[in-house]
Amino acid sequence: MTTKRLAVLLALLLAGLSTVFVLPKQLLFQPVGVELRLPESLGEWWGHDLQVSQREIDGLGSETEFARKAYQNGRGDEIQVSIVLGGHDMNTSIHRPERCLPAQGWTITDKHSRTIAVPGYGSIPATRLSNLQTALGADQKPVQHRNLYYYWFVGHTNVTGSHFERTIIDLKDRLFKGYNQRWAYITVSAVITKERTKFGRDEHETDALIESFVGQVVPKIHKESVERS
Repeated sequence: MTTKRLAVLLALLLAGLSTVFVLPKQLLFQPVGVELRLPESLGEWWGHDLQVSQREIDGLGSETEFARKAYQNGRGDEIQVSIVLGGHDMNTSIHRPERCLPAQGWTITDKHSRTIAVPGYGSIPATRLSNLQTALGADQKPVQHRNLYYYWFVGHTNVTGSHFERTIIDLKDRLFKGYNQRWAYITVSAVITKERTKFGRDEHETDALIESFVGQVVPKIHKESVERS
């Protein structure tokens, strides 16, 4: 965390101390802002459920809920989508991919913010990660795999692509409003298939594929309470 961000957190904490005694003893949860059920199909895409690993379940809070699917189209493309809905203990229910991806053997080679257009809806902010992993191929020679990984967070009303901003919103809600938003963490990812398959897509084409998919899935999983921009 940068010095500037730490200063913002400390300032909010100090400002909230004056109100801490008027907060309710029991913080309330706002209604969930996402549908915890991914659609069976979206346009040309057809999905099937993916199992959540026991390791992931054990590593998160007991109240954490999941929805996960892999979608394919007739061209042979695949996109994986995951919703992780946090429980009451947000410290154990929401993990940034910057923490879990390296643990899975991926190296994050690029990270930046992205605004994705959602037709008829507006747009959403997201974080885009470019990742690299080296594994042994069938001939036991090293093979590099690359993927693109988009994520964002959705509360009852708020949506943000920043883990830091989500933390600030959460802190302000607790201190000044006396409630929590039960945050969901949504990821959409795809492998860069250029030079791996006959009609593989390069990085630019994979970005376009993911962002087009996000534009279709957001209206299906964001509830009406979530603010639009």
